[in-house]
Amino acid sequence: MKKILTVLFLSLSLFVSGSGFVGQTIAAEGNENSMTIIRSGSQDSYKGPAEYFTGNVRVEPLFSENDSQPYSGAYVTFQPGARTAWHSHPTGQRLIITEGVGWVQEWGGPIEEVHEGDVVWFPPGVKHWHGASPTKAMTHIALTGVEDGKNAEWMEKVTDEQYGIENEKKKDEKQKDKKQKDEVLALNAKQQNIVTIAAFTANGDLSQLKTALNKGLDAGLTVNEIKEVLVQMYAYAGFPRSLNGINTFMEVIEERQANGIKDEIGKEASPLPTDKSSIELGTEIQTSLVGAPVTGPTYTFAPVIDQFLKGHLFGDIFGRDLLDYQSRELATISALANIEGVNSQLQAHFNIGFNTGLTEDQMRSLVSVLDAEVGKKEAKNADEVLGQVLSNR
Repeated sequence: MKKILTVLFLSLSLFVSGSGFVGQTIAAEGNENSMTIIRSGSQDSYKGPAEYFTGNVRVEPLFSENDSQPYSGAYVTFQPGARTAWHSHPTGQRLIITEGVGWVQEWGGPIEEVHEGDVVWFPPGVKHWHGASPTKAMTHIALTGVEDGKNAEWMEKVTDEQYGIENEKKKDEKQKDKKQKDEVLALNAKQQNIVTIAAFTANGDLSQLKTALNKGLDAGLTVNEIKEVLVQMYAYAGFPRSLNGINTFMEVIEERQANGIKDEIGKEASPLPTDKSSIELGTEIQTSLVGAPVTGPTYTFAPVIDQFLKGHLFGDIFGRDLLDYQSRELATISALANIEGVNSQLQAHFNIGFNTGLTEDQMRSLVSVLDAEVGKKEAKNADEVLGQVLSNR
């Protein structure tokens, strides 16, 4: 924020209490009958006295009153949650909001929010307070009149209850909860359960996986769709985790059947094309999902892994039509988010997910599901990687 070059015939006395001067006083200019320039930064700022302020407040003097101009001026910056005590001014006070978001209130009235460019006038003798909002800092220029050597009568502190901190916290929490719920709703119930099934399969938490499998079936995923997710997981989390997931699913099915629950088996996968090899099919699918042919020194160094990726992962697995590409990428991203040390692959699959048509809201929904159902550490890392991807798209 640029300081104002003040050209005035004045001297400073700030924050006058009923018993005398409080704060910092600047000596009067040598000659009140000639122009005076108070250079920006030439006057020391100081912390607002704890007796009259709550929180972190910084006062930067601009000028003081004199016989011809009976008012003083100062920049005052309030950090989030900081405010004055209740007080009044014998000749009133004008505030010019220069930066941030502030709150002001007169006794018996509602709290009003003010923004950069707003101007506030407190009439003489009106009890009031002013300061920053709970979440945003605020700076204003205060123009304060002086009468009989006094510019303010200070009173009791503004309590947290009067300031409304708790209400504001509850408001923020409700807004965050609503945002999280809205993000979750960006994925339908089936997609949300694909996220948790893939995540718990990848991290090996079979107890939580069992719960997720039951919820997935209840949400309408077919037996074959869930099996397909579990099979796909071996390519990302390894055969042991995939086999553990399949065995856990078998237990779930048996328990549900014993309880008289008949789950939909669902369609079988269509045969793969016979006019092309798995590598040819996989190369087409991989190129389509990535947006360009995939090459690089890794595949030059170990060409067999390139064949396996193209032929087996993208050809034999992604080529099966039991799941669409969006569902497969939701499963892949969720699995990778629960494996440490694979952020480069996680980043790549966030990009592939966007290429399948998944939206930013759906990706954030995936992260929200991880946060709510799987683990905050994993969700935080996924959110950071997603942020990097979004910044580069």
